[in-house]
Amino acid sequence: MNSNSEAQRRIAYFSERRDAIVATIRDLVEIESPSDNKAAVDRVAEVVAEKFSRLGGEIRFHRAKNFGAHLQVNFGGSSAKPVLLLGHYDTVYPMGTLATMPCGIAGNKLTGPGVLDMKSGIALMLHAIAALQDWHGRAETQPGELLRPVNVLLVSDEEIGSSSSRTITEALAKRAAAVLVLEPSFGRQGAVKTARKGVGDYRVRVSGKASHAGLDFQKGVNAILELARQIEKISAFTDLKKGLTVNVGIVAGGSRTNVVPAEASAEVDIRIARLKDAAGIDKRMRSLRPFNRKCKIDITGGINRPPMERTAGVAALYAQAKSIARELGWKLGEAAVGGGSDGNFTAGLGVPTLDGLGGVGDGAHAPHEHILISELPRRAALLAGLIERI
Repeated sequence: MNSNSEAQRRIAYFSERRDAIVATIRDLVEIESPSDNKAAVDRVAEVVAEKFSRLGGEIRFHRAKNFGAHLQVNFGGSSAKPVLLLGHYDTVYPMGTLATMPCGIAGNKLTGPGVLDMKSGIALMLHAIAALQDWHGRAETQPGELLRPVNVLLVSDEEIGSSSSRTITEALAKRAAAVLVLEPSFGRQGAVKTARKGVGDYRVRVSGKASHAGLDFQKGVNAILELARQIEKISAFTDLKKGLTVNVGIVAGGSRTNVVPAEASAEVDIRIARLKDAAGIDKRMRSLRPFNRKCKIDITGGINRPPMERTAGVAALYAQAKSIARELGWKLGEAAVGGGSDGNFTAGLGVPTLDGLGGVGDGAHAPHEHILISELPRRAALLAGLIERI
């Protein structure tokens, strides 16, 4: 893609197919797939697999006992290292959400649960691959073969930590030249994500001693009081200059107001911008000691997603994307965000990773979730161009 006329031809190509892209997205959104419903996620996996199979992709399901299946699709090509297209089809919405949050079109917006995060990204993968086959197809080309090999991995548990899919993601990433993550873009301008914070989840449990709050107050050891002191200490671990935040988000404890509470717990969310800060904050959490020596403290959890840092490899991918976008007629921005994705895992391995290549919209995980239909053609053209050039 070296000329303005070629870039415009590609935009026109996807503009002509915009309604087909929207139809693909609607097909997927209208199959509800909450992370915790294995049958539902397996159902959407089968539908997505069928769509990739029609393009000649080699289908492989990675079955999981307590989660939906993870879908790997391989497209052949030259002997070059493959590009890995990464995403997920699980959503945060419970079954039945479509009844109150239907998939529909309102002007330039396509709405529905998971439409932005990230079923539109899956549709972009499908249509970009189909376009590349159309543009570069030769009579001797085998079904599913591209100019370069492409692997697709769509997992079923990204929204709940990727515990059953992480090893698969990392294994494929280690063999890839680069990873393109079709999570939603950032903001209305559709910036890609070149940095993401790492994520940690900890649980702090405090054990005290129960007693009657009126008759035997002094015989009790108040676990909630101890936890309150710990929360104040934990919250002070935040260091905004380092991009490190600590948030106590859930607190529980006690049984009745007339009982000195013997148990209390807090769930803590930690975000880190730099991998080198992971060991330090983990040590500080595990080094917590009770203020009241009659209490006991138990710390569980840890850092479960490393940060995606803006390495030289990430910056080079962004430069390629920015150049392609310029040819297509717009300025592509970049963003560093606090949320994590499976791109954190691949970037953490040192594999060049570019995130936020999916739909442009707003309201991920919220009732107003939507994408902008008008942005679909150039997002598809950008993805296709990146697959070619990496």
